[in-house]
Amino acid sequence: MRYALALIAACLTLAAIAAGDLGTLAEETAQPGARLNAVQSAAPPRSENCLAPADLREAVAERRVIEPVAAIRAARTVIPRADIQRASLCRHEDGLVYMLTALRRDGHFVHVMVDAKTGQVAGQY
Repeated sequence: MRYALALIAACLTLAAIAAGDLGTLAEETAQPGARLNAVQSAAPPRSENCLAPADLREAVAERRVIEPVAAIRAARTVIPRADIQRASLCRHEDGLVYMLTALRRDGHFVHVMVDAKTGQVAGQY
């Protein structure tokens, strides 16, 4: 049984090498600084800038912002087949935005920023 599992693991590794997946991984790890800088430059607002769940409920109840469900619907127009993993109401520049983290079908995470007053998608990265 162990030999069969080892054989399967070896075959999957060879298939990944042939497909080029491990080659790109090696390239990314060879230049970690470049990839890190690209990620940092497009970082979403920090978690300290996000409101607590109680403040989110209060803002929705007072109709200062749209409901989180409406923000999720807006994000799905940009990334239709992705699964929304997290939604936070955060302060950004002059107002409030919903920061949504979605998992695409290809396994990559996408961040979508939705204006909390209008419900318009403000950015995707």
